[in-house]
Amino acid sequence: MARWRRILSGAAAALTVAAMGSLMQSSPAAAAPDGPDRVVGGTTATQGEFPFMVRLSMGCGGALYSPTLVLTAAHCVNGTGTNTSITATIGVVDLQSTSKVTRRSNYVYRAPGYNGNGKDWALIRLASPVTGFATLPIARTTAYDSGTFTVAGWGAATEGGGQQRYMRKATVPFVSDATCNSSAMYNGQVIASNEICAGYAAGGVDTCQGDSGGPMFRRDAANAWVQVGIVSWGDGCARRNKPGVYTQVSYFAATIASAASSLGG
Repeated sequence: MARWRRILSGAAAALTVAAMGSLMQSSPAAAAPDGPDRVVGGTTATQGEFPFMVRLSMGCGGALYSPTLVLTAAHCVNGTGTNTSITATIGVVDLQSTSKVTRRSNYVYRAPGYNGNGKDWALIRLASPVTGFATLPIARTTAYDSGTFTVAGWGAATEGGGQQRYMRKATVPFVSDATCNSSAMYNGQVIASNEICAGYAAGGVDTCQGDSGGPMFRRDAANAWVQVGIVSWGDGCARRNKPGVYTQVSYFAATIASAASSLGG
């Protein structure tokens, strides 16, 4: 399944902070006819809007689960065990900002039994905690697994593009399992029990390569952000009848919480 929304390691490595100095923020694209402004094509988030967002050096996104743990996608990491190779960037919209906070990883926990087909979640433990930033609680029931969601990340602004310097955001509507698995869309490829689809049938609004592992979230009953999905895969980016497919966090909530506890988070 070559549809992961991770920027390949070679491309990600090429986009160092020095190289990103040459990236220019593109002007926001016009809104899609039946959707909001786009991530693909670019609406820029404001500083401090999503303080739980994390950029990972292997070309993925994530969210602060706790001051020492980042929740991301399983396909972004190589396996469970000691890992000091990942750098997490926190606290900024602009990855070149001098106010960014960075931490190295010291351990990775990948979903047990992950084989590239579902179970697409992982936890990255940071070598030292970060303070002063909000964490993003995970949905522990299915109560928030429908409606309208927010997505954000530094992924490609166009299909086949590279990592962006500035975080972008968009809103996408829930797509039912039956619709997403219809012959017009993914023809049964979505794992209905633990994946969520979100996007517009007309396309034009979507996460893209480099957004893998980032959160899909919405407001809960108390008007606080809660994470309902993890960017996982999709056919291309923002194509017609090809919504984004996200790990359904509520399905794995107990397992994630148990793993986090074992990691000290």
